[in-house]
Amino acid sequence: MAEVETRRRRARRGEGERLRGEILDATERLLVERGGSDAVSIRAVCELVGVSPPSIYLHFVDKTDLIFAVCERQFANLAEALERAEERAASALDAVLNRGLAYMRFGLAHPEEYRVLFMGRPPASPGEHPAERYTGQDVFRGHLDAVTRCIDEGMIPSAADPMTVTCGLVMLVHGVTSMVIAKPQFPWPEAEGLLTHLQRSYLEGLQVEAEGPSRSPG
Repeated sequence: MAEVETRRRRARRGEGERLRGEILDATERLLVERGGSDAVSIRAVCELVGVSPPSIYLHFVDKTDLIFAVCERQFANLAEALERAEERAASALDAVLNRGLAYMRFGLAHPEEYRVLFMGRPPASPGEHPAERYTGQDVFRGHLDAVTRCIDEGMIPSAADPMTVTCGLVMLVHGVTSMVIAKPQFPWPEAEGLLTHLQRSYLEGLQVEAEGPSRSPG
């Protein structure tokens, strides 16, 4: 009986959205502390928030729905950071480079969240949930739009395939970010300088590739 009395009171009208946010906060905290969705349970979320399972199910269909909602919120935060970085760009090329740096800064500032989003397995039993809920496709589309503008403005060779170029850049940025997170004890060069060098080298290589092999005199 004591346990029931110490539980949180039923949310008043208008407090549902606040409770939903608290549930998401608690779930994200557990994901970070426990290192992945497999180790997070509805019961654990209830204990952290101070509610019963029915309160969770008023807002989320099941655990998968809850995990996806956390991923959506983090991807939205990342997308917002990338848009702010792009707004400061002086050119389409700078926009591409700025987005890569902002992506890495986000990952290094939120290493455990980044592990959950990009370095772990997707939540089990995705069912009917659309893939964009847990793959960050909006973030990718922002990169793709920036690359396409570079091609349209002649900063990347017109023959380059936007999707291929974008995949290469995203994989490059993710590679640097995940390696620095996974192996922090390794004596990496300064991360932002390293990423800028690699991004520029990759884009310059596209130009060299478009020009074809150089011919020797005679």
